[in-house]
Amino acid sequence: MQKPARLKRGDQVAIVSLSSGILGEPSSQHQLVRGVHRLMALGLQPVIMPYTLRGLTYLKQHPEARAADLKAAFLDPQIKGIVAAIGGDDTYRLAPYLLDDPEFVQAVQQHPKLVTGFSDTTINHLMFYRLGLQTFYGPNFLNDLAELEGNMLPYTAQTWAHYFQNPATTAIVSSEAWYEERTEFSVAALNQPRVCHAEQYHYEVLRGQGQVTGRLLGGCIDSFDDLLTTNRYPDEATIAKKYQLVPPASDWQDKILFIETSNECPTPEKFAGMLAQLKRVGILGAVVAIVMGKPQDEQYYDAYKPLLLAATKPFQTAILYNANFGHAYPRTALPYGAIATIDFDAASFSIQEPFFKGTVTADD
Repeated sequence: MQKPARLKRGDQVAIVSLSSGILGEPSSQHQLVRGVHRLMALGLQPVIMPYTLRGLTYLKQHPEARAADLKAAFLDPQIKGIVAAIGGDDTYRLAPYLLDDPEFVQAVQQHPKLVTGFSDTTINHLMFYRLGLQTFYGPNFLNDLAELEGNMLPYTAQTWAHYFQNPATTAIVSSEAWYEERTEFSVAALNQPRVCHAEQYHYEVLRGQGQVTGRLLGGCIDSFDDLLTTNRYPDEATIAKKYQLVPPASDWQDKILFIETSNECPTPEKFAGMLAQLKRVGILGAVVAIVMGKPQDEQYYDAYKPLLLAATKPFQTAILYNANFGHAYPRTALPYGAIATIDFDAASFSIQEPFFKGTVTADD
């Protein structure tokens, strides 16, 4: 996997609406302003790509516009990082415009850049994984940079700071607190704190002992389910198969699968069905371990655990539960394809290589 360079003060960073166009709606303008100010406070120069603020209806109708923004960001030599505006549910529609475009493919492979986002951005990450670029299942613009509290959530702020650093190894520690999702996002919510809870569980070992090492691959399990079925869009599985968006079972051999559930908070029955799809295509039978993210608002926290154990029982897969990535707040960043080690005896999780190319730096 090709690694991008770490961010540096003065770098230009593009904001791209890869799925939902909500960042361009009038109701989001206070969040846009806040996120831009936060990027500037980090010493970065925000670049809003041409179609990013065209709104929900336009971007829903024009996946080619979303793809054009992503391509333009890779073709611009001044842009060093790309931040997904938010997730959504139809990022798969970008695949034909990107993976059939030799200029885009060449730009990605010759000019690697930092890409960060989660949720439906899973599908973009899988596109980049296919092209050999290491990207980051991590914070995005609206959920993190535009956080309505007076400051970014501390754990998430540390994740952003890590994009400027390049230590030889990185401990993915459990957050001391977790936060509920907001129900109010209007201007009236500016500077209002989230409901915060002390973390009671930290990492839970559902199965496994000793140390397990493998390369990371995964994302939002809802997005994988959409790619493998016609549950959401009738053509999604067809496009996914054509462009090999879900890596074949052979690619999952000895990987560490990281999965988490979306803000839709799938019921235990739906979650069991999603696991069954991963099992059907050979993913669960190939991986050496699973890291499961904390469900948003701890919804179905206990109900998911026996389902994970049951789905992986034939393989006796080692499972670490309740990691801080994905839809629950706060969130870390997981680099696709990076070597990771889980110590199941110590209930710890670490990345065993630098996130970025170039000089290794101290983790300050």
